[in-house]
Amino acid sequence: ILHLNERICPIKLFGGSQQQEAVAAESEPEPLSIFRTQENDPACQSEKHFGQYYTLPSAHVRTVFPHGLPMRYKQQVKTFNEACMMVRPPALEVISSLKKTDNSKPAVRYLFYGLKGSGKTMTLCHTIHFCYTQGWLVLHVPDAHLWVKNCKELLPSSFNSSRYDQPLQATEWLRNFRITNEPFLSKIKTKQRYVWTKRESTEEGSTLGELVDQGITRVKTSSDVVGAVMKELRLQSGQPESDFRLAVAVDGVNALWGRSTIRKMNNTAVDPEELTLVYNLRKLMKNDWTGGAIITTLAQTGAVYTSKYSYLPKELLGEKGFDSMDPFIPVSVPNYSEKEFESCYLYYMDRHWLQYPHSRTEDGKKELIFLSNRNPSMLERICGFH
Repeated sequence: ILHLNERICPIKLFGGSQQQEAVAAESEPEPLSIFRTQENDPACQSEKHFGQYYTLPSAHVRTVFPHGLPMRYKQQVKTFNEACMMVRPPALEVISSLKKTDNSKPAVRYLFYGLKGSGKTMTLCHTIHFCYTQGWLVLHVPDAHLWVKNCKELLPSSFNSSRYDQPLQATEWLRNFRITNEPFLSKIKTKQRYVWTKRESTEEGSTLGELVDQGITRVKTSSDVVGAVMKELRLQSGQPESDFRLAVAVDGVNALWGRSTIRKMNNTAVDPEELTLVYNLRKLMKNDWTGGAIITTLAQTGAVYTSKYSYLPKELLGEKGFDSMDPFIPVSVPNYSEKEFESCYLYYMDRHWLQYPHSRTEDGKKELIFLSNRNPSMLERICGFH
């Protein structure tokens, strides 16, 4: 019998040796299950792995996803004592395209869309995991809608009086960015000087780490530091002297062009473009830079004041957002297929997540199909009660 882990996978690496070692260290052979695959490297997964779960190394969960994983999935990881993701066609479609990325061409924009709970965020996370293992620099913005609602602290921008800063959100994002991209912080140097106050500045030639630390230690400047980080990466990505590829991943990108629930002192709504974080992230969504890719999802959660049944790009992005993102590659994330449902059902059985005897029968399985309509999120919630 040829073991699945005895294979050659010729993938060009971009400084991803540590990430590859972590995958190899936790890819030890174990008894084969039809719902599991031993191929834990996203770069080597293919159509034959569709519907199977692969295991993320625990080191990757901490490093790649200090933020961005859905709350219920994080609870599931604690309960099951392992982090597994299902290999699904939408993720492999984008991963296959990313392998062929031409560094000299403008960044391609990918847009995952689908019904609520169909697995868009998990598909995005699968794609991010691939980028990380290949040594890409990952700029991940999870839950973009949180930047346009329920802001705990809103301050007038010291750089531009017509915009507003969100220091708490900016500082949290910088901390997580530093965790994920630690190897790059000392390698990338700034191309210009940034003045924060009369006494504080970041000189040209400073490391990216020094720039990030400025925003973390001086919270008041954090929003502008996020903008500076995005600007530096956008300008340096794809340049001959740069040895990194940039993956910009945004969950709920439609929030950038939606409506905000944040109020000014005069009780009028803040336009998303008036927020420093959103303003700079919008600029990163333009494909006027090279050497990377823009991978996004649509989210009904971030679609304030729109129908909860809307899920198509035109409906959630709106005219302004659609025009800003165009051209993009739409990638549909459907509910589970029969094979994927069967795999998920067997995985929950294996983890003893289905406790009631009836749920383990053929009739019980049919009831789960009927109740969930094979929607991943709905199935997970229903199984939590069985």
